[in-house]
Amino acid sequence: MRFLLRWIWRIILMALITLTALQFWFLIHVWHWNSHNPESTAFMRARLQILQEDDPRARLRHQWVPYQRISIHLKRAVVAAEDAKFATHNGFDWDGIQKAYEKNLREGEIVAGGSTITQQLAKNLFFSGERAWWRKAQEAVVAVMLETVMNKRRILEIYLNVIEWGDGVFGAEAAARHHYGTTAAALSPEQAARLAAVVPSPRRYGPDSNTAYLQRRTQTILMRMNGAQLP
Repeated sequence: MRFLLRWIWRIILMALITLTALQFWFLIHVWHWNSHNPESTAFMRARLQILQEDDPRARLRHQWVPYQRISIHLKRAVVAAEDAKFATHNGFDWDGIQKAYEKNLREGEIVAGGSTITQQLAKNLFFSGERAWWRKAQEAVVAVMLETVMNKRRILEIYLNVIEWGDGVFGAEAAARHHYGTTAAALSPEQAARLAAVVPSPRRYGPDSNTAYLQRRTQTILMRMNGAQLP
């Protein structure tokens, strides 16, 4: 019995050491990206792998631009659409999580997530998109790291440079050039609102789609943009 207990404790100890080392690995990357721009993310690499299964020559459209070269309209539109309390919360919008839980309960399925921009960035940087309880827990831990190490402006800058805006299209600059033939700095309020409207499903709805849903969503974002608080 003592032999068995000894082995159980050894397994638990090794698991704790491994988990601690993994958190340190995440933290080192977050710390590095506070002053260095990530060249790619786990989600970008996963999407590229899928694209190259059909076309080995496939490449992602992605070009990093600094915060000041991203239209203020796009910043306001994305915050208004994705995370209205971004500038003031600590990485989690508890009211939003509660509302998402209640909506999912009413619908009987997951139709809303309640994730903040910080949580979405954690997911994009380190995870390929698979659904698992451990991933959501780890995503929350990474969100805390991001909020602790980085300021809000840096979090938003990275987010706008790495999120998906079409099949193989990542970041504000590539999205502006691909969909509108302009730069991220020159996006108009209407263009910015349309880009923000498709963030939850960028491969299902393109900014040039003309569905009733996207029209309503775009108009709602336009009305909320002036009230969006930026870091």
